[in-house]
Amino acid sequence: MFTGIVEETGDIVGRERTEDGLRLRIAADAVATGVTHGQSISVSGVCLTVERYDDGAWFEVFLATETVERTYLGDLGEGDTVNLERAMPADGRFDGHIVQGHVDAVATVSNIESVEEDWFFEFELPAGYGRYVVEKGSITLDGISLTVADLEPSEDGRDRVTVAIIPTTYELTTLSDKTVGDPIHLEVDVLSKYVERLLESRFD
Repeated sequence: MFTGIVEETGDIVGRERTEDGLRLRIAADAVATGVTHGQSISVSGVCLTVERYDDGAWFEVFLATETVERTYLGDLGEGDTVNLERAMPADGRFDGHIVQGHVDAVATVSNIESVEEDWFFEFELPAGYGRYVVEKGSITLDGISLTVADLEPSEDGRDRVTVAIIPTTYELTTLSDKTVGDPIHLEVDVLSKYVERLLESRFD
């Protein structure tokens, strides 16, 4: 489990396509220090398992075909930057919200606005996902735990969600590299999905 508090960004320094998927080598500092085989790391919101590593320098993860198809990681190349977070230890501080690292869908950056020192990012959600989002609730975008500032319903089901980004988050994550039209990994609050499932069972 993760918290959505990005520890640092890492750079993709290697990319190898295989018959079963894609292998990425990611250079990092803190996240690659003390890394172990089999460790879980959130890579821009996608929970991946470390296969190989050079302590303090880089680690490698493998993306199965399904992961490549459900995320945009397969479109990244050497030199691209990703958000990184190690799994939360049992005795760790819970600063964000419950993040599984299981991407629900890929959303799209629809607007970016700078207001004094802060930023407002608007994202267009894939059809059907707006029902899991509430104003002032939690949402995970590219592995970042964020609070929903506004939710604008759409007749075509592609609702738009706005989040406020403070300077620290903007500078320490890949949001500073995003432009309108860029993809972003979406993970809705898992609690909302459990509530939906319970209600479905109750009224079936």
